[in-house]
Amino acid sequence: MIEQHLTIVHGGNQSSLIHLDSRYNTLTAKQQNLLTAFATGIKDADLAKQFQLAAATIRHQKFTFREKAKQAKLYLAIYQSVFESGQTSNDLIALPEQPGIVDDRFAITEDEVAQTLKQYFDFDHEPLQLKRWPKKQKTIVMILTRIIDEIPLKQPLSEAELNTYLRPIYFDYTTLRRYLIDYGFLRRTVDGRQYWRTTTQED
Repeated sequence: MIEQHLTIVHGGNQSSLIHLDSRYNTLTAKQQNLLTAFATGIKDADLAKQFQLAAATIRHQKFTFREKAKQAKLYLAIYQSVFESGQTSNDLIALPEQPGIVDDRFAITEDEVAQTLKQYFDFDHEPLQLKRWPKKQKTIVMILTRIIDEIPLKQPLSEAELNTYLRPIYFDYTTLRRYLIDYGFLRRTVDGRQYWRTTTQED
């Protein structure tokens, strides 16, 4: 029934790809069946009944596939940054050194940044204005790459001076300041009296 649905609605393309006979296709038969089922759009509860599994198991399988997809994207981004020469819109942007674990939030291409900045900033307004605060952490990192450009490089600033740059960009300028620090775009002294921009390999 599921295979028939895919053939009618999707022309069998998804099923053919999922079951592709290739040494690079490492999906098990169970994983292939689950992906084929997910492609139909059938509700998790109904799939659980068909596979005689708990609904929680179905949700966990979806989560597992999603995590593997993230790993694959990050691996591809790393590979491209190392082996693919030349400057293209798919090159990874340079970011400050991160204090914690570096994950797929920081695998950001120039094209991704360009598209995201168009959505979140009003470039017709002077000075620059952020329309809304993003929910996803990766998007936050991308908007910070533009916001930090408004801060002078190699110039120590007091908190009040820093705020004069951030306040026109977004009403919640304290949130901007906190995330700029958390993601390594800004550093500050222990007493919080001075702030300064960090540098990347491109600076």
